[in-house]
Amino acid sequence: MATDCEAWLNANPVEAEDLSDSFVSGDEDNGVSTISNKNINEINGNWVSSSSNSIHEARLKAKAKRRLRKNSSRDSGRGDSLSDNGDVVRGPSAAPTSPKSKLLDRKSRLGKGRGLPKKGGAGGKGVWGRSGEVYEAEEVDEKDPNYDEAQENCVYETVVPPLDERDFEKTVTPIVKEYFEHGDTNEVAELLAELNLGPMRSEVPSLTVSLALEAKASHRELTSRLLSDLCGSVLSRSDMEKSFDKLLQELPDLVLDTPAAPQLVGQFIARAVSDQILSRSYIEGYKGKVDCEYARAALDRAAVLLKMSMGGLRIDNHWGSGGGQRPVMQLIKEMNLLLKEYVLSGDSKEAERCLRDLEVPHFHHEFVYEAIVLVLESKGEKTFKMVLQLLKSLSTSSIITVDQMRRGYGRVYMDIAEINIDVPRAYFILEQFVDKSFSMGIIDVKIRDRCPCRGRKRFVSEGDGGVVKLESY
Repeated sequence: MATDCEAWLNANPVEAEDLSDSFVSGDEDNGVSTISNKNINEINGNWVSSSSNSIHEARLKAKAKRRLRKNSSRDSGRGDSLSDNGDVVRGPSAAPTSPKSKLLDRKSRLGKGRGLPKKGGAGGKGVWGRSGEVYEAEEVDEKDPNYDEAQENCVYETVVPPLDERDFEKTVTPIVKEYFEHGDTNEVAELLAELNLGPMRSEVPSLTVSLALEAKASHRELTSRLLSDLCGSVLSRSDMEKSFDKLLQELPDLVLDTPAAPQLVGQFIARAVSDQILSRSYIEGYKGKVDCEYARAALDRAAVLLKMSMGGLRIDNHWGSGGGQRPVMQLIKEMNLLLKEYVLSGDSKEAERCLRDLEVPHFHHEFVYEAIVLVLESKGEKTFKMVLQLLKSLSTSSIITVDQMRRGYGRVYMDIAEINIDVPRAYFILEQFVDKSFSMGIIDVKIRDRCPCRGRKRFVSEGDGGVVKLESY
C-alpha cells in the first residue's frame, strides 16, 4: 500500500500550499480566498470533484456553519439560519427578560420534546406524583443489599417514654389544677391515658390529694370525685393503697404547710372507703403498727367518720361542693340553717366563715334576702338586732359587696306584697329595718328611698263629703 502511494505521488507532485488543512488562505473576513486548481478537493472531510466556483461556494457555506455553531449558545433564541448563497440570516433578537433568553429558557437545548411539563406533571416541589395516580404496595426485593429478613414482619408503633419523677410533677400538676377549674373527670382520665406513667402511676392520687390540702373545700370534694372515677379505668386499688400509704408517711412534712393535714387526710381515707376505692380492712391493717402521731390522728379521724356513717352520716358529701356545682335549693337551705344557727349562738365570726366556705359570692344576695325575711317573720327585737349586726359585719369585711346588698334589699321590696299576706305587719317592720340599716351604714340613700310603703285609708275631712282617699306615706 505504501509503495503504491509513493508511486502516485511521484507521478503527481503536490505543492506545499496544497498540503495545508485549511480550506481558505488569506483574509477570510474580506471574502478573498485563494482556491487550489486541483480537481479533487476535500470539503468538511468529504472529497468532492467539481469546478472551482462550486468549491468556492461550498467553502463559504462551511465557514458560515462554523460561525453559526460557535455562536449558537449565545444566540440560541434568535433563530439564525442560512440563505441559499451561504449568508447567515439573523432572526429577531429576543429581549434580555424574554423567556427565550438563555438565563430564563428552561427548554432542552437538544430541540426534543413538545414543551410539556417534566414527568408528565408528576414533578416539582411539594408534588407527590401525578394527579389520580394510585401507589401500590412495593414488593420487597430480596436481592437488595439492605434487605433484612428479620424486619419483614415488623410492626411500627409510636413509643412514649415513661415519665420520671421530675417530669411527672411538671406534667400532672397542671392537669390537676385545670381540673379544679372545670371539674370534668373524663378529660383528666383521657389526658392521663395518653401519658406513659409507668411506675409513677401510684403517685397520681398522692399528688392530687397534696394539692387539694392547700385548696378550698370544694376542690377537696372534686378530688374525692376524681379518685373515685379514676379507680378502675386508669388506676387500680393497689395504686390507691400505695398512694395513701405514702400520704401517711409524708404527714410530718405536710403539717408544716397545712396544720390540719392529719384531719383532712383522715377524711380523704374515710371518703375513699365509702366510695369503695379502699377496702374496709385498710384502716384495721394499721392498728398497733403506727408510730407517727400524725398518721395515728388521721386514721382515728377516718375510723370515727366511718362509724358515724353507720349512724346515718353521709360521708359522700362531707366536703361540700362548689356553689356553681350544687343546686340552688340546696344553697338556700344551707343559708337558712346558717342564719338559724347564728340566731341561736350569736357567733358572727363562725357565720362569716360558713358563708365564705359556701364559695358563692355571686349568690350572697340570697343570704341578704333570707336574713330580712327572717326578721319580718320573727317576733321580738332580738332577731331584729342580731341580723342588723351580722349584715353590718359582713358589709364591713366586704364579704357581701354593695351590689349584692342592693340586690338583696331590692328582692325584698319586690316580694313585700306577697310576704304581707302571711305577715300583716311586714311593711311596718321593713320600714323600721331599712331606716336602721341606713343609720348603721349598711345601705345608701338610694336603697332607702326605694323602700315601698303600704297605702292606707283615711277620711280627709267632713267637708269633703266623706270621700275616701288612698295615699301613701
